[in-house]
Amino acid sequence: MSIVTVQLGQCGNQIGFEVFDTLFRDSHCSQGLCSKRENEAYQASCKERFFREEENGVPVARAVLIDMEPKVINQTLSKAAQSGRWKYGQHTSFCQKQGSGNNWAYGYSVHGPKHEESIMNLIQTEVEKCDSLSGFFIIMSMAGGTGSGLGAFITQKLQDQYSSSLKMNQIIWPYGTGEVIVQNYNSILTLSHLYRSSDALLIHENDVVHKICAKRMNIKQISFRDLNRVLAHQLGSVFQPTHSEDSSFHYCRNPLGDLMEHLVPHPEFKMLGVRNIPQMSAESLAYSTFTWAGLLKHLRQMLISRAKMEEGIDWQVRPPLSGLPPIGKASAHKEPHFNTSLANLVILRGREVHSADVGGFRDAALYTSWLEPADAFSVWKTPRPFDKYEKSAALVSNSQLLKNDCFEPQGGDVVKCYTVTIGSKDSEILFIAI
Repeated sequence: MSIVTVQLGQCGNQIGFEVFDTLFRDSHCSQGLCSKRENEAYQASCKERFFREEENGVPVARAVLIDMEPKVINQTLSKAAQSGRWKYGQHTSFCQKQGSGNNWAYGYSVHGPKHEESIMNLIQTEVEKCDSLSGFFIIMSMAGGTGSGLGAFITQKLQDQYSSSLKMNQIIWPYGTGEVIVQNYNSILTLSHLYRSSDALLIHENDVVHKICAKRMNIKQISFRDLNRVLAHQLGSVFQPTHSEDSSFHYCRNPLGDLMEHLVPHPEFKMLGVRNIPQMSAESLAYSTFTWAGLLKHLRQMLISRAKMEEGIDWQVRPPLSGLPPIGKASAHKEPHFNTSLANLVILRGREVHSADVGGFRDAALYTSWLEPADAFSVWKTPRPFDKYEKSAALVSNSQLLKNDCFEPQGGDVVKCYTVTIGSKDSEILFIAI
């Protein structure tokens, strides 16, 4: 089944390009670590999900590009065409000459209604080119006006027009220090609307991705393209083909449906986070070896200690029912905080993958009391490596992590709930004092 990607705003279009480039490059890379038959099945499954072919055989991304300024879209179309590997469709982009000025309301209430028909016609044209539609993957930022405001509007219209198709929004949480002076308000307004119209929110934080670039990738001068490549790697590690527990010989055919089934047990709990291991520069990778036991031990501790990457794992944190004492001497001023999960999905890729033991993730102490571990945990595997790593693991988690990191007030901040009127509807929104 196919996924139609909707790239919104500068951030969404730049990330979208890196995602498609990563997916294509990985699927056409001859790893030499799996059979030819496995490689061909992997490549065919990736193509079905994310690409279609023109008559001349050139792969075309199943995507619609939307921005209120032409510069980024023109650059994105040009880079894809110049790659010589794949390209975007000829009539799959929409842009104007006037931006949204980082104004959420302008994107939602002005650009949205004004250009609704043109944008939805583009999306419908792309949908009609799919033999079977899995759903929509919407890439957007929360800080600006087009990604956040117009993104919320388009997601709502997709829910109205394609109510039986799944919608997953990949949203970029802005830097804590501030990219845009109104980013806090843009973010809260966006979340308020997406919570009503999206089936799942896959959240990436710019601060975390920046730390990964600095501490794990050893990049000295970090650019937005460096951040986007890390994001593309994380998304590719989730969406590239895998075998489910129920089917060890055939790749999953409904990627969005399978993700939702395993990770969103209740429609009110839909915010997901991603962790990857290993993540390192090519120079460091050349001198590194990995075992499944070591990778999974680190990934499990990242989960329960709320660590976003290998740097800064708190090994003192233990599940509350494990009965194990903390490792080392705990600080007298800081209690270890355990991260409770609703659902977890571990995705393993690489050599000897079927020997990996994921029993540590089935511990009932990791999960909320109203879900059995058998229902709350899933694992997908494939012997086909991803990107440059001989062995790699990704964890997609529906847990307390995002609630605590993104929404709890810091220091003396005040949290208040207001009812505001947007258009003709009242919305109850959480505002964090800034």
